[in-house]
Amino acid sequence: MTTSALSRFHRYVTFDTRSDERSSTFPSTPGQLVLSRELVAELEALGLADAAMDEHGYVMATIPATAGREDTPVIGFIAHVDTSPEMPGDGVKPIVHRRYDGRDLMLPDDPGAVLRAADNPALASQIGHDIVTASGLTLLGADDKAGVAEIVAAAEQLMTHPEIPHGPVRIAFTPDEEIGRGANHFDVKRFGAVCAYTLDGGGRGELEFESFSADAITVTFKGFNTHPGYARGRMVNAIRVAADFVARLPRDQMSPETTEGYEGYLHPYQIHASVDRTSVKVLVRDFVTTRLKDKEALVEDIAREVVGLHPGASVELVVDESYRNMREVLEQHPQVIEYARKAIRLAGMEPVERPIRGGTDGSRLSFMGLPTPNLFAGEHNFHSRLEWVSVQDMEKAVEVIVHLCRVWEERT
Repeated sequence: MTTSALSRFHRYVTFDTRSDERSSTFPSTPGQLVLSRELVAELEALGLADAAMDEHGYVMATIPATAGREDTPVIGFIAHVDTSPEMPGDGVKPIVHRRYDGRDLMLPDDPGAVLRAADNPALASQIGHDIVTASGLTLLGADDKAGVAEIVAAAEQLMTHPEIPHGPVRIAFTPDEEIGRGANHFDVKRFGAVCAYTLDGGGRGELEFESFSADAITVTFKGFNTHPGYARGRMVNAIRVAADFVARLPRDQMSPETTEGYEGYLHPYQIHASVDRTSVKVLVRDFVTTRLKDKEALVEDIAREVVGLHPGASVELVVDESYRNMREVLEQHPQVIEYARKAIRLAGMEPVERPIRGGTDGSRLSFMGLPTPNLFAGEHNFHSRLEWVSVQDMEKAVEVIVHLCRVWEERT
């Protein structure tokens, strides 16, 4: 089955939709709205008459049920339009490397940007596929514009093939997922589905229904600033206090660099520094929600120990909840997972089930009353200049969406 996924993806990645954690607006950047308006127009052109974007930048639309299937439970498909702010995202030039033959792929705009087969084991299963990369200076944006393109391509399939039986299908495109705000203003009631599936995963066949539970701690050290020429006995340098704190955080274990599978971690990822006041932001991750408290207690113990070594310094800690392990909700809705397994098998694959060492919109949406596991979109090397996606994997994702719609109609 050949769809419009690639051509749509080519267009979508040229929109600069990087989100911005420092912004107080929603969405955080205007570029996301530009793409979202384009998506509304495309969905309307396909015949989705209710396609619209709300005041927060969420796009929602309905694929009407085929005749006689109006009472089938409503299901949904969701992808996010924003891309990671960690890498340049303007001026993306997608390149299709036809019929990949196993060699390293040189990205032309930067001689140092090489997609090496030795460093990317997933490429071994892509011989003969068409691989899409950027040109070496930017990310590609497959995370998650591959998912967006796949959902729109599947909508086109369903709208142009009325012989495919299915119930009502809801579509949503969300902003600001990359900065953890993707579900902030998502109207679950208006979406009106019994469940949804995000298209925001890796290689073909992947089905993810458990994620980290996640918090973030802001550790703020307070010192005292004065003229450095006359600082003896008076200055308390909050930067030095924070540096001692970071140095004492676990390195050989409980860090992103040393963990995998079901292991959690502590990750200092952002510092705002001055002599008078320095804050360190620390990500806290674990698959068992109750263990977050243990990790947070360790962070507090280290912070207070360090402050004790710097007379005159003080510390404040603020813990913000990010999301929780979606499995806690999804295990109460086993048919949502089972139907996904069935759809993947109907598309000629075996499900590849592994935990998400991160989160998706579905992590929060599940706890908001919309059970939402994650399906593969073909994304690899997320948030990187070496990001890539297989055209054939994108086509398989479209196929799975269509099969899922049929499975829900057949089983109910």
